[in-house]
Amino acid sequence: MRVELTIDKTKQLPAGAVEAFRAEFEKRLTKDYPDAKFSVRRAGNDGLSVLGGSPDDREVIDMMLQDTWESADDWFQP
Repeated sequence: MRVELTIDKTKQLPAGAVEAFRAEFEKRLTKDYPDAKFSVRRAGNDGLSVLGGSPDDREVIDMMLQDTWESADDWFQP
């Protein structure tokens, strides 16, 4: 399975936030999906693609993504 996340490049994020998010989300993702490949990049809009997974996998990953963003105070040190 391949998970691709795009973050709107017009969003103002602290320095290092994208890389810190990538590392944290990848850690969480590989607990449940050890063979998944994950990438994150800045683009024209926000988006999530789950390639090679079921609709249930996408729902789980979407919830995992939301939990990761909401817990940023716990793992992100600017």
